[in-house]
Amino acid sequence: MTQAAKKAVRGTGVREAAAQATRDKILRAATKVFARYGYEGGSVEKISSLAKSYDRMIYYYYGSKEGLFIAVLEGIYRRMDEAEAKVVPDPSDPVEALKTVIRFKMDYYRRNPDFVNLLNTENLHKGRHVSKSDRRGEYSSHAMQIIEQILASGVAQGLFRPDLKARDVFLLIASPAYFYTSNRYTLSAFLGEELDTPEAVQHWESFVIDSVLRAVRADTPASSQPA
Repeated sequence: MTQAAKKAVRGTGVREAAAQATRDKILRAATKVFARYGYEGGSVEKISSLAKSYDRMIYYYYGSKEGLFIAVLEGIYRRMDEAEAKVVPDPSDPVEALKTVIRFKMDYYRRNPDFVNLLNTENLHKGRHVSKSDRRGEYSSHAMQIIEQILASGVAQGLFRPDLKARDVFLLIASPAYFYTSNRYTLSAFLGEELDTPEAVQHWESFVIDSVLRAVRADTPASSQPA
């Protein structure tokens, strides 16, 4: 390869890196803006200002405001999927593995408020934007596979009911984790107690673990409590 050709390749690499850096800045800014202002309030102008970019770059890289919002949703799901992949519960001990999945889900929602806010926004839109994502099925598959393995192991060991569906157990875990986090402020006001304290969060986690185990176990002693 000639020197001129080598310089051209290096130049192309630098340009690609710069373009990727711009896309990443826009995506990070959009995540913050949409999480704070919602879809309608999250204007292109706010996003480009926070990203220290230009409106035209958003349209160049993402096509439209909706295209950018879909990319944001894909990004938050991808990051959760990557975080969940690092947990690696051991299916050979299905009870502890299920506890690990529950603790991860509840902790992730609590530590990632932007994730919850963005899901709230998209649910207000009845999933209109995420349904247009070509990758929408990818990010739940890993969680479902983990739960399927845990349930299969539990059934094989005679610990779990054989009629369980991974989808149902997934929803049984995700629902109280999401609802508690997304509604903790209004619930605190209505119930007259602070639900966001470490003690309250730990109590709810223990309650959810116990509830899920009671639902999946083939034979649950009345005295069964989570560790």
